[in-house]
Amino acid sequence: MQQLVYLSPLPWASFAQRPHKFVEWFHAATGGRVLWIDPYATRLPALRDLRRPPVNASGAQVRSPEWVTVAGVRALPIEPMPGGTIVNRLAWRAVAERVAAFCAAEETLLVVGKPSALAFDLLEHAGAARSVYDSMDDFPAFYTGVSRAALARVEERIAAGVVRLLVSSTALRARWQTLRPDARVVYNGLDPAVLPAPDVAKLTRLGDGQTKIIGYLGTMGPWFDWAWLIALAKQRPNDRIRLIGPVFSQPPAALPGNVQMLPPVPHAEALKAMREFDIGLIPFIRNQLTDGVDPIKYYEYRAMGLPVISTSFGEMTLRGNEPATFLIDAHDRLGSGVDAALRCPASDDGIAAFREANSWTARFNAAGVLE
Repeated sequence: MQQLVYLSPLPWASFAQRPHKFVEWFHAATGGRVLWIDPYATRLPALRDLRRPPVNASGAQVRSPEWVTVAGVRALPIEPMPGGTIVNRLAWRAVAERVAAFCAAEETLLVVGKPSALAFDLLEHAGAARSVYDSMDDFPAFYTGVSRAALARVEERIAAGVVRLLVSSTALRARWQTLRPDARVVYNGLDPAVLPAPDVAKLTRLGDGQTKIIGYLGTMGPWFDWAWLIALAKQRPNDRIRLIGPVFSQPPAALPGNVQMLPPVPHAEALKAMREFDIGLIPFIRNQLTDGVDPIKYYEYRAMGLPVISTSFGEMTLRGNEPATFLIDAHDRLGSGVDAALRCPASDDGIAAFREANSWTARFNAAGVLE
């Protein structure tokens, strides 16, 4: 493939995540140009939309290299309604024509990172040489009612029509097993180039009896297990529980005094903040939304040498035997779980090996999308 069209689930002007890392990998592997299509609303509006901050409110990535062209999509938030796609086809005609012209110029790989009617139309008519759907989440689970049903239908049509289906977790592979038994698991990963050096000397003193910082980095949404977090804070009153990130789901009760909540910061600063952690937390509830999740923060924590305490959800349910990884759902075991985690010192060699084995480059090289 000489060039790439990428229909992203998130804007280019956001923290660099799996979609950004894919296009960087593609360009490094092929030298090809990339046409990045920012997402548009594929569900009906909801009141919670009014509370969302701007995508670049936390120092998000906004610059693009010369080999990336970013295009937006004009569309109304009416796609799930009868006739909504027909109306939006008139609005997105310009971007559809642009993609078709791009595909006609050279051999093109078209990757769908978010299911939508536009994505299906482009698969049918843009003339790409090869196509991929990268199923990173159970996307319909984010929606309700008519919006969920509409997205599920279009997602199934996309999954059936692409040449290669990638999934980011074992549960997502099981979800597509009947329709696409050839689905290939490509787990999430990390970018060693943006990670700061870990404080290995600090991590070798985890069990010294001093106050520890038990940290969480990321969004606190409806999937965040506040009851679990509160139980942990109460069982470790002499340690500090530090939460860094935006809060979209408020705690149900007052938090213990040793819980420190910090606002979101640019990703580079957030990674540096992890150097102060002694343990990394992933307290997610288990539901349809989280069953298919392979949390990137797991890789980032371990790549910084941190032991991890997590609830058993999604891909984490399969990591109970991984080094320095503790799955704890019972609230009364959290305190002893911290003690066990603090007996897991890090090493430079172990961190280097983990970073190399779980890099985005290693992930996408094994995906087979350029074969």
